[in-house]
Amino acid sequence: MGKLHTTYVCQSCGATSVRWAGRCADCGEWNSIVEEKSAEEGSHSRPTFQHSTEPVPITGTTEEPLQRIPAGMAECDRVLGGGIVPGSLVLLGGDPGIGKSTLMLQLCRCLAQRVGSVLYVSGEESFEQTRLRARRLGALCERLFLLTETEVEAICRQIRNGRYELVIIDSIQSVYSSNLPSVPGSVGQVREAANEFLHLAKGCNVPIFLVGHVTKDGAIAGPRLLEHLVDTVLYFEGEGRQALRILRAVKNRFGSTNEIGVFEMTDAGLREVPNPSALFLTERPSGVSGSVVIPSVEGTRPLLVEVQALVGDHNLASPRRTVTGVNPSRVSLLLAVLEKRAGFQFSDKEVFVNVAGGVRLDEPATDVAVALALVSSLLEVPVPSQTVAFGEVGLAGEIRAVDMARQRVAEASKFGFTKCILPKNCAGDVNGERMEVLPVSRLSRAIDFALER
Repeated sequence: MGKLHTTYVCQSCGATSVRWAGRCADCGEWNSIVEEKSAEEGSHSRPTFQHSTEPVPITGTTEEPLQRIPAGMAECDRVLGGGIVPGSLVLLGGDPGIGKSTLMLQLCRCLAQRVGSVLYVSGEESFEQTRLRARRLGALCERLFLLTETEVEAICRQIRNGRYELVIIDSIQSVYSSNLPSVPGSVGQVREAANEFLHLAKGCNVPIFLVGHVTKDGAIAGPRLLEHLVDTVLYFEGEGRQALRILRAVKNRFGSTNEIGVFEMTDAGLREVPNPSALFLTERPSGVSGSVVIPSVEGTRPLLVEVQALVGDHNLASPRRTVTGVNPSRVSLLLAVLEKRAGFQFSDKEVFVNVAGGVRLDEPATDVAVALALVSSLLEVPVPSQTVAFGEVGLAGEIRAVDMARQRVAEASKFGFTKCILPKNCAGDVNGERMEVLPVSRLSRAIDFALER
C-alpha cells in the first residue's frame, strides 16, 4: 500500500480539503467535515469477508443457518432477537456511567460459564480496576480473559490467535489505529477502528460488541457515526439517579427493533426484571386525578405503565407545555382535539405530562390514556384506580383500533384491573377475558366512561 495521508471530507456534499473546518465551504453545512485516511499510490483494496470473490446463486448453498448463541441473560436475548449471532458486530451506546461496562461484564460471565472463552478488551481502565469490578459483580471466571490494550492492530492479533466465543471492546472511543496520526476518539479513528473490527468479526465468525459513549445531545462521533456500519445498535437508557435501566434496540439486522430489556441496578450489578409491570406500578398513587394506566406493548411484551398529567393555571406570558416519555407533538395534537371536539379549554392552562418510571412510549395506543389523564387533572376528578385505557385518537375525535388488544387486556387482568376502555373495533379480539370491557368509538364517550359521568 502507498504512503498514507489524511484528508477531510464533507459528509453532505463530498468536498475535500487539506484541513478541518467547522463549516463546509462548498455546501455551507456545519460540523459535516470528517477526517478520512487515503493513499497517494498503490492498491486501495481491503480484505473481503469471504475467501471467494465469484458470485454464486443464493440457493446454491446447503449450509445450515447460523445458530444463535444464548447470552444467558433473558432480557439481552429478547432484545437481540433470540441470542447473539456469530460474526455480528454490535454497538452498545449510552450515557457515561449508565452501566454499559457492568452489563458487558455480566454478559461475559454468563457466556464464559456456559459457552467458552470470552475476551474483554479494556481501553479505559487498568487490569486491576477491571478485575476489582468483576469481583464485585461475581464475574471472575477462568475462561474470561482480560486485555488492556488500545492499539487496534494489537487487539486484532490477539483475537486471531485465540478462539473466543465473544469479544468486548470497551470502548470504541479509546482505541486507535496506528495508520492514522489523529488522537483516539476522533471521527477518523473511530471509523477506522470499527471497520477493522467489522472485517475481523465477519472473517473469524466471532461476535464483537463495541461500547460507545453518548453525550446528552447524542452528537458524539462514536455511536451516531457507526450506526450504518454495525449489524445491531443497542442503547442502554435510564436516569443515573434511578435504579431502572432499559436496553433498547434501534437497529437489528437479525431481529425486531421493538423489544426492550428491563434491568434494575443494585449493589451487586444489574438484576433482570422479568415482570416490569409490577415494578412500574409499585408506587402508583390512589385516588389522585391525572393518573391513568395504559397496557402498552414493546415488541411482544405487554407493559402496564402509569401516565400522569398535571393541568394548572399559568403565571407566565405563555403557558408551559412540558412532556416526558411520550411524543410532545402527539400531546399538542391531543390538546387541540380535546378543545375542538370535546369542549375542554387548555389554551390558557399549563400542561405537564409524564410517564412514570422513565419509560418512553412511542406507539399511538397511548393517545386515549394521555387524553383521559389531561381531562382528569383539568376537572380534578380521578379515574378509578382499577381502570385501564388504550387506543389511538384521530383528528375528528374518533378512537381507532390498535394491535395486540388481547395481550394488553390479559396483562391488565393479571394485575387485578377490572375495567378496560378500548377502541370499539378491538372489542371482538378480547372476548372471554375476565374483566369488564368498555368499547368506545369517540373520545367524548371514553371520557364519560373514565370519569363515570
